[in-house]
Amino acid sequence: MVAIGIAGMLLMKSMKQGIQHDKTAMPAKLVDVISIKQQDFNATVTAYGNIEPAVMFEGKAELSGKISYVHPELKSGGAISAGTVVVRINAEDYEVSLNQTKADLASSQSQLKQLEQEKNSTRQSLKLAKDNLDLGKQELTRIESVWKKRLISRSTLDSEKQKVLQLRQNVEDLQGKLNTYSNRLNNAKAQIDRSQQQVKGKKTTLQRTEIILPFDARISSASLDKGEFVSVGTTLFEAINTDGVEVQAELPIKNMRILLSASNGNTLNLQSNNTQNVLKQLQLKAQVKLVGGHKNAVWDAKVIRFSESIDPKHRTLAVTILVENPYENIIVGEHPPLLKGMYVAVELSSPSFKAIVIPRKAIHLGRAYIINSAGQLEIRPLDIRFKQGNIAVINAGLAVGEQLIVNDLMPVIEGMPLTPQVSKPKLNILENSPNADTAKSRLKAVPLSERSSDKNTDNKDSAIEGEK
Repeated sequence: MVAIGIAGMLLMKSMKQGIQHDKTAMPAKLVDVISIKQQDFNATVTAYGNIEPAVMFEGKAELSGKISYVHPELKSGGAISAGTVVVRINAEDYEVSLNQTKADLASSQSQLKQLEQEKNSTRQSLKLAKDNLDLGKQELTRIESVWKKRLISRSTLDSEKQKVLQLRQNVEDLQGKLNTYSNRLNNAKAQIDRSQQQVKGKKTTLQRTEIILPFDARISSASLDKGEFVSVGTTLFEAINTDGVEVQAELPIKNMRILLSASNGNTLNLQSNNTQNVLKQLQLKAQVKLVGGHKNAVWDAKVIRFSESIDPKHRTLAVTILVENPYENIIVGEHPPLLKGMYVAVELSSPSFKAIVIPRKAIHLGRAYIINSAGQLEIRPLDIRFKQGNIAVINAGLAVGEQLIVNDLMPVIEGMPLTPQVSKPKLNILENSPNADTAKSRLKAVPLSERSSDKNTDNKDSAIEGEK
């Protein structure tokens, strides 16, 4: 029975078929992809500020007196052209002082001429005296020869010697008098020079009785009336140059780094005498837009300087923008003039440069999902240059031509099979731009007035749209 049982078991085992296994695999997941390419990137950041005059002229009284004339347009809001006399101070006292100084000058010049004439006369007298002395000496020689022959008396010889001595004394007196004219003439000339300088100073003082506008200007304030007495240093009015206005915009430091990304790695010489060359090298462009204004309220501008320090409270750097001729091409209701105090937005843009730009949502904890040549998921770590708005600029980690997954995956298993489909335009912000080869990003700085003063510094930075 045992043998029969064992034989039956062996027979059944030999007749039993093996287990059939069905082949199974993870199904390929459909994902949205874009093709990675290097393209022109142009960073644009926005800052805010108020319009200020580029040049302001304060009309101050340079001397004391009563105001005798005020230009009729010298009122707040008035417009006056360059070279116009806008204020006169009574000049009678200053004219009298000038005339007195001119009279002193004329007297000194007359005295100089008189001294020169006296000098010439003394020089002629000296010449005649020397001639007389020569004749006297000759006569004395003749008398002495006659005396030696004892043809004349001793008294005649002595009398002739006395005449010669008198002639010599006369020559010495005239020579001494002539020598004094040099000092007297120098004193007279010095007096003339002093009088001339006094006349020049009096004329300058007289000119200060008139205040002339040095440029075409609009009057921002005026506080004076005809007949009013003013003292030295009194501010009479303020005038704004119409040739240009400035905006001092506050730009967060992080945004500044993005704005200068096109010059990354370049060497700059920030010495004071090289500022203009640095600005040319950066090639920054600027536009000014009126906040809350018409879409046509846009002005081309240029960056003229950066602040020398950073605001420690808001961690911003002031950038000064110049708008030239803000009173030209005015369109009523659409393109107003830029007036002092207007609140404007300043768009600063950097030169374009080649970069790999991807959607920010395609980055997952510093990594990107790539479909490799085998159609499988590859998780790639990224070296991110910076993030801005809804895009990111990549330094390393991606290659041109690779397929980047732009939608979320669940689950994420490296090596899992994937089926790519080209992302629709609404999913790809880079392909949806007006120029598919140019990615232009914008970063908007929150105005300082809208930031809470009781937040810490890190919270203030997080208030910047595009850095959230």
